[in-house]
Amino acid sequence: MELGIGMFGDLAFDQSKGTYRSAAVKLQEILEQVKLMDEVGIDVFAMGEHHRADYAVSSPEIVLAAAASITKNIRLASGVTVLSSSEPVKVYQNFATLDLISNGRAEIMAGRGSFTESFPLFGFSLEDYEALFAEKLDLLLKLNNEENVTWHGKLRAPLVNQTVYPRAFNKGKLPVWIAVGGTRQSALRAAKLGLPLVVAIIGGIPAQFKKLIDFYKEQYLEAGHDASTMEIAIHSHTFVSDDPKVIDQYFYKYKDQMDRIGATRGWAPYTQTQYQNGRSRQGALFIGSPEEVAAKINDVKALFGLTRFIAHMDLGDPSHDLMMESIRLTGQKVAPLVKQD
Repeated sequence: MELGIGMFGDLAFDQSKGTYRSAAVKLQEILEQVKLMDEVGIDVFAMGEHHRADYAVSSPEIVLAAAASITKNIRLASGVTVLSSSEPVKVYQNFATLDLISNGRAEIMAGRGSFTESFPLFGFSLEDYEALFAEKLDLLLKLNNEENVTWHGKLRAPLVNQTVYPRAFNKGKLPVWIAVGGTRQSALRAAKLGLPLVVAIIGGIPAQFKKLIDFYKEQYLEAGHDASTMEIAIHSHTFVSDDPKVIDQYFYKYKDQMDRIGATRGWAPYTQTQYQNGRSRQGALFIGSPEEVAAKINDVKALFGLTRFIAHMDLGDPSHDLMMESIRLTGQKVAPLVKQD
């Protein structure tokens, strides 16, 4: 099983200054952290896309390209590309360029986006939320498979025998994953297309998602795809420390970000009880010692038949030193425990 680390580029709010932490500083920290991931053997780095004051990264492919120049082996993925509000031709070109820069290490994780700020920013209507994703995914896959493209849709101008360059390694084809939040419709789409599935599990208990992932497996095989090519991942909030005090104190960073997001979505303030329940063996927070985190990853690995686990590790913007230690422990202590068989 592959072990990855994902980030959104969270920026903590400085109460004394009344501003968010410097995006410039955060970006430099991210690059140092990805370099360490590569050195300790993490398989995948996934960079998210947001268009808000509390996140540093709106263009994952630019950060990934910078990371490509200082790494050698780690795969570089978006986590996610908000495809509904993106231009598929440019998405393919950007990631094909990244693929060439990184010698074939680029991946796209395409999602509809649980944050919707990008829709008005780029001139799209939320009324077309589902239709935009379906149509743009269709075009992206066609671009991924064909050098000369003829395509017609309803929400974008057609392409007639257009050539798209540069082409990625592997005969122009990039790995494209479908990222979902838990809907059967999204899982069905991925299964019918024979695409890898990554499920965001950030609350409740992971076991609740077994029916969804079993449904994906059934539909994948029913569509005639080869079982040996099936790839399934989950993406969950993770933080690793050998110091129980660090884990206890991380609650406040975690709460700050959850409450900031929750304020726009009508959530009640995040509590210590939620944090501790999430950290329990059955909960969805992979936060604790290397042994605790590895045990929980092994649980979901067996439960779902995972081929990849992505640890979303910068929620709430932990300090750079704590992030570096969490990454080091993930590579040196967690990875051996989840890859031992």
